Parts: sequence; C-alpha cells; structure tokens
Amino acid sequence: MSEAYGAQVDGTTTRFCVRSPRAGAVQLCLFADGRETRIPMQHDGDDWCASVPQDCTGLRYGYRAEGSWAPERGAWFDPAKLLVDPYAVELDRRFSFDWSLSEFGVDTAALVPRAVVPPALPDVAPAAPRFTPGGLIYELNVRALTRLHPDVPEALRGTVGALAQPAVIAHLKRLHVAAVELMPIVAWIDERHLPALGLANGWGYNPVAPMALDPGLVPGGLAELRATVAALHAAGIGVILDIVLNHTGESDVLGPILSLRGLDDAAYARRPDGTLVNDTGCGNTLDFANPAVRRLALDTLRHFVRRCGVDGFRFDLAPVLARGPGFDPQAPFFAELAADPWLADRVLIAEPWDCGPGGYQLGRFPANWLEWNDRFRDDVRRFWRGDEGLGMLATRLAGSSDIFGEGSGRSINFLAAHDGFTLADCVAYAERHNEANGEGNRDGHGENFSWNNGAEGPSDDPQVGSRRAADLRALLGTLFASTGTIMLTAGDEFGRSQQGNNNAYAQDNALTWIDWERRDRALEDYVAGLAAWRAARTEALARLAGPCEWRRLDGRTMTAADWDDPATTGFELLGEGYAVRVDRARRQMELTPP
Repeated sequence: MSEAYGAQVDGTTTRFCVRSPRAGAVQLCLFADGRETRIPMQHDGDDWCASVPQDCTGLRYGYRAEGSWAPERGAWFDPAKLLVDPYAVELDRRFSFDWSLSEFGVDTAALVPRAVVPPALPDVAPAAPRFTPGGLIYELNVRALTRLHPDVPEALRGTVGALAQPAVIAHLKRLHVAAVELMPIVAWIDERHLPALGLANGWGYNPVAPMALDPGLVPGGLAELRATVAALHAAGIGVILDIVLNHTGESDVLGPILSLRGLDDAAYARRPDGTLVNDTGCGNTLDFANPAVRRLALDTLRHFVRRCGVDGFRFDLAPVLARGPGFDPQAPFFAELAADPWLADRVLIAEPWDCGPGGYQLGRFPANWLEWNDRFRDDVRRFWRGDEGLGMLATRLAGSSDIFGEGSGRSINFLAAHDGFTLADCVAYAERHNEANGEGNRDGHGENFSWNNGAEGPSDDPQVGSRRAADLRALLGTLFASTGTIMLTAGDEFGRSQQGNNNAYAQDNALTWIDWERRDRALEDYVAGLAAWRAARTEALARLAGPCEWRRLDGRTMTAADWDDPATTGFELLGEGYAVRVDRARRQMELTPP
C-alpha cells in the first residue's frame, strides 16, 4: 500500500499514486496547453504510481483505467472514461451530469473536472477545538446564506470566503454562535433526473471525491477555506464540516463513471451478492469493513484538520461508518479515529440513522460523539402542537436521559434542519408542498408533526399570524432552554420560509436563498435575547451548582401525578442562575432570572 496517495510534489519531482486493485493498466493523464498527455503508471500491489520529473503545481490531471467491463461483478473499467483522483483536493470546474458519463466507450475528458495539483501548504498549528459541547451550532448552506446578503461584496456572495465578512461574523456573534456547521463544500454531481427538470442539487450530499473542494463554493481552493476558518476562529467561532463518506455520486448501476467506480468499484462499494447495497438511499454504500475505505475516510478528515484547522465534523448517515454489514458500536473506524493524533480531540457529530436494516442508532455512538437528536425535534413539536405530555417535554429539556443516560451531554437538540420544514413552516403548513421538485409531491417526509394554525401557508388573518408568532417563540424558547448542545439552521432565527417545501435539496434558487432584506427583525431580536439568556445561564452554572426544582404554575412542587395529568398545562423549572416557565394553554415559554 502506498505511503501517500494523490499528487505529491517533492522538489523537482511530482509523484502520483492511486489505488486500483483489479485494473489491467492505469494511465496518468496530464492536461496543458489544450493537450492531454498520457503516462503509463507502474503497478505496485493494489496501487499504480508514476513520477513526473517536474514541479507540477497547478497542473490539471486525471486517470484512465483499463480492465474488464462487467458491471455485474463491480467492474466498470473503460479507458474512455477520465477519472477524478479520489485524493484530489481541488478541481478546475464543477461536475455536470451527462448520460454519456455512464456509456461504455464514450470519451468523457471534455466533461469530467480535472484535479489540480495543489500548492504546498504547511500544517496548521495544532489547537484545541474552539467549540465545546453545550454551545450553539449554526447549520448553514454557504451559498444560500450569502447569495443575497447585501453587506457581502458581490464577488464573494455564495462562497466560503463570504463567511469571513464582518457583517456575517457580526450576525453570528449576536446569536452567540459557538460553531458554524457548513453543509458539504466538496464537489458533487446532480442526481441524473434533475437536469431534465431544470433543477440542480443545492445541498451537496452527492460527492465524488471526498477532499475535492467545490470550485463554485470555494473558488480560492484550500487557501480560501483556510483563511475563512482562521477569521472565524479569531472571532471565537469554531468550524464544523458536514462530511459525506457513506456513498459517492456515482449512484446505482445506471450512474456515472467518475472516480472510484472506474478505478474498481468492487474495491470500495458494498456488494456482497453482486448487487450494490443501498443502505444510503443514494444508489451505493461505501464499505467501511474495508481498510482501504477507512483509510480514505481518515485521510480526508486529517486533511481538513491539518491543512485548514477545522474543529470537527458532522457525519451524514453515520451508521454506515460502523457497518460490517450490521451496525457495530465497537466498529474499527471508531477506534482508528480515536487513536489518530490529529483527530482524537475533534468534535464528532453523528446523524445517527441511515436507510439500511437496523439503521436507526440514536444513542449508540461512542461516548465522545455528539448525536443529532430527532426525538427532541419531534417531541417538542408534538408538545406545542398539543399531542404530547409535560413529562416527555421535561425529559427532552433535561438532556434526554432516556436515550443518552444521565448527564452525558451528548444530545444535539434541534427543532429544524436543512432536511425538512423550516421552523417557520412548521407552524404554517400541516402538509408538505414539494410540487416544485417535479416528483408529484411524493418526496420528502410525510409526517412532520407540524400544524398551520388555521390556514395552510401565507395568511393575512391577524389571529393566525399572532398564533404562529407565539408558537415560534415557544419553540425557540424550548430549544434555548434545553440541556445539551443546541443547533439552529440559518434563517430560522428570523422566520425564513420555503413555502412548505420540506425537501428543498433541488432548489438552488430564491426558494432557499435567505432574503436578508425581508427577514422578521422582531423575531431575530427575540432569538438574540434567548441567546444572551443562555450565555448568562451557562456562566451562572459555571459559578453555581445546585439541584433544579420543578413546580406547578401555582407554585407547588410537581408530583408524579401532575406530570401525567392532562389538566396540567405547564410547569416552572427553577435552577441556580435561571428559570423556565412553560404554559401551553397560553402558548408561552418564558425564560427569566429566578
């Protein structure tokens, strides 16, 4: 096995190395002055390597692999296909879907992005993560957040560099954001049905090579990401990357041949009976029982820490990382990650479910991992909708000990995320409205525990508007009062709407771009006040320690019977340094000094 994959510049020599166990031959393809130069690579075990006697920094390159064409055996070898280096870190263009990417014998050099040999960057000095559990994580889509921001220079809008702008950082500071969580910023390809609908994937959960930054989001490459992380760190804000290591955008057997598939799909994807396993719902599933797949994943994480200084990662469909094939809480990937000197102290966040058998694994990740707690989301929504009791709300407020155990602090409490209704839409729509996605409104979650307050969608009725405003404040107050880490998705602090679309991945347009000019400033002020309250409570708890007291709204101590009594519509939680008052009958959630 090679010591280093990808393109490595060493003085006047550049070494290229790629893994392709079953290939009969692999060629390095260099692109310069409009010409492609092919260089045969030397076979070394499972690897193919070539040395070029020059500093190739900035040069474009790719690979072509020869071998049998037998998709039923995981062999998609076709020398007509230009392949992206799995270890590429920069590309010269974005991916664009075309059916010829799947057709045998059709040359794709004009279609597939070329990797760019990156400039040498020294490691970022090791430092402890800026984020610690208990703070506020702000989930954001880089393009959607800044595309329409009036205080960001137009040339930077929609890019990672925009996050370093003073206006953006000032907004984050006002909300006491402890870390931003960037939705995928590595290059992805559209799902094959989208171009015909005139749509494009705007979320990025369909990557090809896990380290290759998207040229549209990060036109300045590694240097841009590195500088943005440094600027956010200087403001006391951590950076968490949303990473997709569970599948590639090469999809199912009809999908494009872009990288791993053309190099040797059977060496990367799970296919125990010859059929691609689809535990991800995306057509294929990377095999984390395979040491080479784990190495690619760990090298990816280490790359973003060493070169850019990121504080941690959120893992999409994280049970895949521990499948072999079933979920194993003691999976090798967890142990290898914990033993890595660059990664052991990073913030690790699991989306603790996938689409495969036994895919729901909330509460079963290692003790140092945080987990997205969808039970918090659903139970809190159900409480304020009126179909969940006080006892469950109290459990969620106190950190979900029924799931994570007492005092674990592993819950990430959230009310809405990129996937699903926005928070404002939760109180304005009882049903999903995904017609714009072109799938007959069949896509997206059918049960959202949402309610419309008497009118579906926009309403001029002042009573409907008043109820929605009260419900939003009650929901947000519950989030900020909860024990554990909390997560807010960008724009929910000022009432963004997606017009009832709860699966807006294909809406890279005004439906998802945040309209800063028309935001609900009163709601934004309210959330800023909640953030200040939470920060003050955290400071008080650091100085004071004492038990909480649960009281009825009439001041008497809550009893077991009170928790189960439907007539009990609220409670007070008193602690040292804070107080919380819940009154569902009045649609109120008050956070006050004790």
